[in-house]
Amino acid sequence: MTYTPYHPQSLEPALQQRWEAEGRFRAPAYPDGEKFYALAMFPYPSGQLHMGHVRNYSIVDAIARYQRMRGKTVLHPMGWDAFGLPAENAALKNGSAPAAWTFSNIEHMRGQLRRLGLSYDWSREIATCTPDYYRWEQWLFLKLYERGLVYQKLSAVNWDPVDQTVLANEQVVDGRGWRSGALVERREIRQWFLRISAYADELLAGLDSLQGQWPEQVLAMQRNWIGRSEGAEIHFPLADGSGVIKVFSTRPDTLFGATYLAVAPEHPLAEQAAAANAQIAAFLARCKQGAVSEASLETQEKEGVYLGIEVRHPLTGALLPVWAANFVLMGYGEGAVMSVPAHDQRDFEFARKYGLPLRVVIRVDDADPGADELQAAITAPGTLIHSADFDGLPSAVAKVAITEALAAKGLGQKTINYRLRDWGISRQRYWGTPIPMIHCPHCGVVPVPEAELPVVLPTHYQLHDPRSPLRDDPTFLEVACPKCGAAAQRETDTMDTFVESSWYYARFACPDAEQMLDQRAAAWLPVDQYVGGVEHAVLHLLYARFFNRLLRDVGLLPKDGAHDEPFRRLLTQGMVLKDGSKMSKSKGNTVDPQAILDRYGADTARLFILFAAPPEQSLEWSDQAVEGAHRFLQRIWRMVQEYSLPLTPLPVRLGPAARELRRAVHQCIERVSSNMAERQHFNVAIAACMELSNQLGRVEAAPGEDLHAVLGEGLQALLLLLSPFAPHLTEALWERIGDGQALFTHPWPEVDAEALRSDTVSLVIQVNGKLRERLDFSATSSPAELEQAVLTHPDMARHLSGKEVRKVIVVPGRLINIVVA
Repeated sequence: MTYTPYHPQSLEPALQQRWEAEGRFRAPAYPDGEKFYALAMFPYPSGQLHMGHVRNYSIVDAIARYQRMRGKTVLHPMGWDAFGLPAENAALKNGSAPAAWTFSNIEHMRGQLRRLGLSYDWSREIATCTPDYYRWEQWLFLKLYERGLVYQKLSAVNWDPVDQTVLANEQVVDGRGWRSGALVERREIRQWFLRISAYADELLAGLDSLQGQWPEQVLAMQRNWIGRSEGAEIHFPLADGSGVIKVFSTRPDTLFGATYLAVAPEHPLAEQAAAANAQIAAFLARCKQGAVSEASLETQEKEGVYLGIEVRHPLTGALLPVWAANFVLMGYGEGAVMSVPAHDQRDFEFARKYGLPLRVVIRVDDADPGADELQAAITAPGTLIHSADFDGLPSAVAKVAITEALAAKGLGQKTINYRLRDWGISRQRYWGTPIPMIHCPHCGVVPVPEAELPVVLPTHYQLHDPRSPLRDDPTFLEVACPKCGAAAQRETDTMDTFVESSWYYARFACPDAEQMLDQRAAAWLPVDQYVGGVEHAVLHLLYARFFNRLLRDVGLLPKDGAHDEPFRRLLTQGMVLKDGSKMSKSKGNTVDPQAILDRYGADTARLFILFAAPPEQSLEWSDQAVEGAHRFLQRIWRMVQEYSLPLTPLPVRLGPAARELRRAVHQCIERVSSNMAERQHFNVAIAACMELSNQLGRVEAAPGEDLHAVLGEGLQALLLLLSPFAPHLTEALWERIGDGQALFTHPWPEVDAEALRSDTVSLVIQVNGKLRERLDFSATSSPAELEQAVLTHPDMARHLSGKEVRKVIVVPGRLINIVVA
């Protein structure tokens, strides 16, 4: 026979051109039958794919192709998260415009993705930096402003002095900006906020519906970030009678142990004290050099200064000093905390440093240590001591009793607090969505009229420094006030780029809609399978869940409960490592996907990266394993071409060898199907295909024989099972050996239960619970027959010789355990 060599470098581009010409993967406007929306977190157009991209997109493509073969209408789109600092930084470095750099990168990366043969519906492609996309988030901003869910206030922020912009708390890593690495400073500026705190309870409750569908790690991270806690609001009257300081505490049972109050450096009382005290002023100025994220505050050295102010304990009337401390956040409650150094480790360290008193009010395990004996705070609940009328109460009971006592005096109440803070979306950089607001000297802050949207971002600027050119461009800046017509100025802050990525999944459902979303969004949402990195557990995933509810509440998605969550199922893929480390240019351990494609082809790259590890685990790069994946595909290519046509129909009765081979075929179908549908362990599925290929490769049969017929069935099943992982090779081979129906429309192979039936059963044989043999017996044997057969089996003689058999335990279909003396 004539054998055609396997040349993926020519085969794959030809098939990709055919797929594109046929519109092979274009989804209809509305699902036809059962829908399946498969989505990977869309990329930033950096200009080059890396192996993490290849892994992420190969995972989703395998899922999308499998679901199509299951008969579902699949939506599988791709787009670009195109605003952000990298484009500005590259423009600064190269003296170019961010827009030109961004669109050039998009064009290059689009070509790389096409070369991978990913089954995208490219007709739905979106780029978030285009006005026809971001106009709708400007529209939503105005709608939320009308509802009081957008507001502006003076706020202490994380300021990156290199990137010249505000950073969200989540973007501060070890006190440094997540992109620039610069030490973050604390500043007070006016910022725009989205009131995500209004949705705290709903976001928390919604996590329960995702149990079992999202990784537990992600659910835990979101629960911790939202941070719902029940406690008491406690009022400490100022000693001079001028007001009260309100604090929130989850441990009102420790109230009698409070020895001082601590307020944030930005607290009005601290600023008043600083006006008359140089030492306090110097401390507050020093605090401005640090970040305002909780993570940064926890790790920095605890410092403070006494403000010369005292408050009265709400239940005892004792005077307590008020300190300003660098670990207190102005955004937490009202910027003040009750400090109980004997029962809070942070307060303990601060009190020891500054010689403040400790008062033990909780006894654990009948111990009553003196304050001077403490080596660390006693943080566990226990029984109250030194707490007046509340002595002897367990902490849980005392929390309620003390809260009720405060309420009776009008100095407190039971309350619920959240760690979640409103989302500051203002960024002082240029390459982002303009915030659609106008500042008028007469009318104040005025929304841009809806008819004037979008507020288009000029794209012609050549950047020379980090300062936003919007602040110096009169053609953008100067505008008439929509209310009074007076000269006014546009807002020059742009939106946090996480705004764009918080709703793109919905726009993919209706990318040409003449409104933000139309009815097609409700038909396709929620996303059935979402795939991306666990590093987005708080930032992107929480914001997207928030935005999905905003879209619902402004009437763009149904209020039916089924559309509350944006992503039904989440898979967080592991990293791609080389030499035990994450791939990075700085470490010199990167692998260029293009080089792999050029040498081996897309199918080899995809097969290797899906076979090397379960998708949620890290993957260690191996050049030898890539070569092994390529050899496996070559073997399949050769084996199918060597099969003697025509196909032999399956006879009614099969001989023993043909029955065993057919059982292996359908065991493989069963194994691959279960791993595709539930566990999504593609590595196990591919391993099953490799095992079947070895079994099929050992068969020698002429046309007309029953073995030849089963070999043909097995080769067909193998191509169908491999098609989600190696779509080019399998489609090309299917045209030779298929059943006449195109591979991409062919249903997933089904298991024939009759084929799985066996005349024999393989059982594990144990002696005193230890594995000794694996033996085959008749599948129809009774337990008594199995007992007799195993005791007389020649392979068991060496295990039983000289031993007294006390008992034989038969577990049908699994094992036999022989208990001997």
